[in-house]
Amino acid sequence: MIVPLLASLLVAQGRPPLDSATVARVLNQLRTSDSTVCALAGEALTNYGGFWGHSFGQPGLAMPQPMPTPMPMPGGGGGGGVHFAMHGRSRDVDPAVLRAFRAVIRDDNRCIRNIAARVLGNHHDSGTYDLFLALLRDARADLRETGALGLGELEDSRAISPLSDAMSRDDSPAVRMTAAWALGEIEEKVAIEPLSRALNDRAPEVRRTAAWALGEIDDARGVRPLSTALDDQTVEVRLTAVWALGEIEDASAVPVLAAAAKDHDPRVRQQAAWALGEIESAQGISTLETLLRDPVADVRKTAIWALGEIEDGGAVPALATALKDSDPDVRALSAWALGEIEDGSAVEPLLVALKDSDEDVRATAAWALGEIESPRALDGLTAAQRDEVGSVRRAATWALRQIDDNDDNHNVHVHVRPRVKVKP
Repeated sequence: MIVPLLASLLVAQGRPPLDSATVARVLNQLRTSDSTVCALAGEALTNYGGFWGHSFGQPGLAMPQPMPTPMPMPGGGGGGGVHFAMHGRSRDVDPAVLRAFRAVIRDDNRCIRNIAARVLGNHHDSGTYDLFLALLRDARADLRETGALGLGELEDSRAISPLSDAMSRDDSPAVRMTAAWALGEIEEKVAIEPLSRALNDRAPEVRRTAAWALGEIDDARGVRPLSTALDDQTVEVRLTAVWALGEIEDASAVPVLAAAAKDHDPRVRQQAAWALGEIESAQGISTLETLLRDPVADVRKTAIWALGEIEDGGAVPALATALKDSDPDVRALSAWALGEIEDGSAVEPLLVALKDSDEDVRATAAWALGEIESPRALDGLTAAQRDEVGSVRRAATWALRQIDDNDDNHNVHVHVRPRVKVKP
């Protein structure tokens, strides 16, 4: 019975919002479903009327990963960044529907409670804060978790003090973790101190969530406590702490990330490279140059991406060396980074790259030379117009017109897409 119901919810985005009777019926059926089905139905249900927009599985903690996917092209630049879902307030909901969700806020089924907490948190009335606060102080740990979840969805700064108390004193790791998440959702700087203390929590999931929350708050005062988390024995905590330092984007984190770049886990080293690219400080170049010699190709690629983001000519010699890497994706991305930097000293190594065995490397090198716009590249690019691959010929033609500043340049369209997709 739940399968047709789930299917109808998943295709119902264009229909009118649910009524209270349907909500009650759906929630009642979900009580007997397994957790996966309930989670899927919950996501469909909470999106049905424009209720809520981010992933349902966890309390809301998204673990963003660096995914630099540069797609350089004329008139544009490299892409890349951290991608995670956002949510926001939506249209008004029938009060009877909200009452239907409120009726199950103390349900024994965790999935049901979480659905209700999310909906009520995003469509609150005057009594919603007090409802969640009472749950946070309940004798039952599972209800306290729901209370913390609701307060995070509510994003009410009045909740900072009770959430901080729960994060530091509650016996349940699930409650402490959800309280840390909620503080990250509220994003108030006053929460930096309690979240910093939570980095020493005995439960790794609490420490990890506290690090994530500090990244969400995005304040330079979070750099020092996050630096201590880089020694955490749990790799997920270290990964999240490095991500948070990249989110804060403060140059004071560069020396800290230099230490993270020596981590024994390649995922942490890659995350450190990404964070240095987000900060965009020339102070990070020496660390990134070291990572260009990392044995793991994904680490090298992310370091190259970061150097392209920093756009400092001091990185040209190291990137020129990376143009000889055994991995063609590394070579193509190195050419892209040199094009982003636009330093004339990169012309000669890029001319050599125009003869690379990989067509993407050749096309990207041509594009990069067009970005630099040096007359020294004219002969090499003219020869590249006779390349056997069309994308290389088009990139060379575009680059020559960039250098000549041809008025008809806007009629030439070149897409240079190095085969790079970094996922630590």
